[in-house]
Amino acid sequence: MGDENVSYICASWASGLGFMGCAAAVTFANIGGAYGTAKAGQGIMAMGIRSPELLMKNIIPVVMAGVLGIYGLIVAVILNGKLTTPEAGTGNATYSQFTGYAHLAAGLCCGLSSLASGLAIGVSADAGTRAVGAQSAMAASWKKMGFTGDAGGQATSAGDALFVGTVLIQVFAGNLGLYGLISALILSQMDYTCG
Repeated sequence: MGDENVSYICASWASGLGFMGCAAAVTFANIGGAYGTAKAGQGIMAMGIRSPELLMKNIIPVVMAGVLGIYGLIVAVILNGKLTTPEAGTGNATYSQFTGYAHLAAGLCCGLSSLASGLAIGVSADAGTRAVGAQSAMAASWKKMGFTGDAGGQATSAGDALFVGTVLIQVFAGNLGLYGLISALILSQMDYTCG
């Protein structure tokens, strides 16, 4: 039987899987965070034209999207701390395939979950902030026309309900990234060291 049938648990290429996990975590999480921030920013700026007083109130999705990049950074730092160099002198690898695949899975789990979260935050924030701004502008125009009532519940209670609903949607969209972070932290603890 030749060497072609031998499986090396700690192959020299195994650490490449760990490095790919680090890169995947940061890259995909930052793409999700960037998209969420940009898309939410579009909605906030469009809403700010008609209702500039609501700009700071509706900045929440930008913060939530920015946190996604931090999730990827946290996972990448943890995975980087678990990467091992070959033994001095012999050059034998101590980082196993098992550990490499676990770390690749951790990076992909966090990165892709954060990417999905960023997409969801961006789309929901764009639509939600525009709706909150339109609601506020409509209520203000009713007051200018002389309607002194609450405009059928549109002036106060419905505007707040719409804002609260928008924030809840964004919170649940942001949870997707958090679930990926938690799963990645669990996966990052799985390792097998040779030697």
